[in-house]
Amino acid sequence: MTIETQDMALVTRSDKDGIATLTLNRPNKFNALSMAVLDSLLEALTRVGEDKSIRVVILAGEGKAFCAGHDLKEMREDSSEKAMGALFAKCSDVMLKINAIPQPVIARIHGIATAAGCQLVATCDLAIAVEEARFATSGINVGLFCSTPMVALTRNVTPKKAFEMLVTGDFVDAQTALQFGLINKIVPADQLDEAVMEMATKIAARPAVSIALGKELFYKQLEAARDVAYDMAAKTMTCNMLTEDAKAGIDAFIAKQPMPEWKGK
Repeated sequence: MTIETQDMALVTRSDKDGIATLTLNRPNKFNALSMAVLDSLLEALTRVGEDKSIRVVILAGEGKAFCAGHDLKEMREDSSEKAMGALFAKCSDVMLKINAIPQPVIARIHGIATAAGCQLVATCDLAIAVEEARFATSGINVGLFCSTPMVALTRNVTPKKAFEMLVTGDFVDAQTALQFGLINKIVPADQLDEAVMEMATKIAARPAVSIALGKELFYKQLEAARDVAYDMAAKTMTCNMLTEDAKAGIDAFIAKQPMPEWKGK
């Protein structure tokens, strides 16, 4: 039996070639999001977001599952309004941080991704899953409408499909999740790491300053009226055009030369 200790890292980090992998490390609980896990994940995301050497982030889960959502046992141990408010506020902070950091975040999904775990998938910028992966907003099965997961879900999945997931709590398989727009790609289990790293490496080879500007705009314009979105986009394009990387890249294209080494400026 696995026993958690205070010394056990609930979120681990490994860096390679400008790619940081953050791994939820609570396998005996299917990586359930306790308050401690959320604290650790928020700290890890904050640190990696400030790390100029990191161009892409991968979010993974240790063990048999990606993430089983909130820790219901912990929630029952203190279900006071204050405790629940703090828990869901912290979870929201984590989701907002994923979208706020400049690097694209890729979810690496195996096993199940349920409730707040499904919310993590929907929140990540990109998601790759194994064929056997399953997804659900299953809170309704225990009397909880997945209100906070709904925020991310409805920004990825069409309203009627999202509502169906929310009110039935049923699992959807990877193929259905792909059709819904919840994930980007499905691969065999033995190809998951390769597929995730291939996507991460491709993105890491692109100019980081342009990616950061684009990601920030991407989420801001989703909430804006169309005319406001175009105004925001025009300003971002102008900022991007003034970067050293854009100038060097355009010059290389015009001169029919290989793209330069991106400086992130």
